Amino acid sequence: MSGGVDSSVAAARLVDRGYDVVGVTLHMWDYPDDPTARGSHDRCCAPEDQYDARRVADTLGFPHYTFDRRELFARTVVTPFVDAYVSGETPSPCSVCNRTVKMAELIGLADRLGAPRVATGHYARIVRDAGSPPYLATGVDHTKDQSYFLYASPQHWLDRLVFPLGESTKIEVRAEAISRRLPGAEKGESQELCFVGSGTHAYADFVASRAPTRPGLIVDASGTTVGAHDGIHRFTIGQRKGVGVAVGKPAYVVRIDPDTAMVHLGDETQLLAREAILSDVTLAEGISLPLRAHVRVRYRHQAVAAHVESAADSKVKVTFDEPVRAITRGQSAVFYDADRVLGGGRIDRAIGICGEAAPSRKVVAY
Repeated sequence: MSGGVDSSVAAARLVDRGYDVVGVTLHMWDYPDDPTARGSHDRCCAPEDQYDARRVADTLGFPHYTFDRRELFARTVVTPFVDAYVSGETPSPCSVCNRTVKMAELIGLADRLGAPRVATGHYARIVRDAGSPPYLATGVDHTKDQSYFLYASPQHWLDRLVFPLGESTKIEVRAEAISRRLPGAEKGESQELCFVGSGTHAYADFVASRAPTRPGLIVDASGTTVGAHDGIHRFTIGQRKGVGVAVGKPAYVVRIDPDTAMVHLGDETQLLAREAILSDVTLAEGISLPLRAHVRVRYRHQAVAAHVESAADSKVKVTFDEPVRAITRGQSAVFYDADRVLGGGRIDRAIGICGEAAPSRKVVAY
């Protein structure tokens, strides 16, 4: 329970169904150096949300416990997040958090509490068909679907998970919270990462406050220096705004070199790639390679049809039916068959339209 609308309505629905509910909140982060964050509800997991979660549990009539997981969260989510940005990657911390903190810890706590099921307020579904293992599927509300962040859930988690909001839209959930008069029913949406403040430069400032960064040069497609920067952590593939230079035509970040701290600009065609190489790939129960799937390369990405197959060094290669824009190191690529999640992995690199593995003026790999 985050103290937000989604987990509160999920808990209320479980009570309605007759479950013996125990509320759990994981204390994962504090904001002692950011007084403007206190009382702000554009993020989940703020310290005061523990109080809101307790109020909801009291209203619905079940016990509530808070468990301190700050050290685990910092070690497994925040530190890798910072390391990724200073290495020229754009990480997907919510996928990591669900795999290493939220779900993993909730399953363990459920064992300690003697609870056979674990429920959350995620907008996703667990489909249970007779005669086959449960599988992860997209939520009905595609604008809020969170299956992308849960692709690495192992089968023994799926056997126990319950997502009470999977068949609902956010609008329906909000209206239900208000009609039930749940504490926090009018609370705003969680928009930002729970450990990073809001603002244009929030991510970059957060990284710079926790790791040494190195200035470098910005070059155009011809290799001409067009500017300088104070750290590659301030850039991501496909970025156009906030680059800090003007070259007389639209220019995008097409490559980030962590070894030289050089940021390469190019036109939009240089962002297109046909292939992606993945590592740390997880496949759903009963799924094997090669396979055909629709693949999303970031959270809000419209999935593209692709062929997924094994590659050298225990990697996986995804070959898209049509070029995909701004495939970015550190993000997750998730495989779907209609609404079913087949698996996914971490993007190591993308290869341009002509299949070249090294940067050129025509095709860029990163």
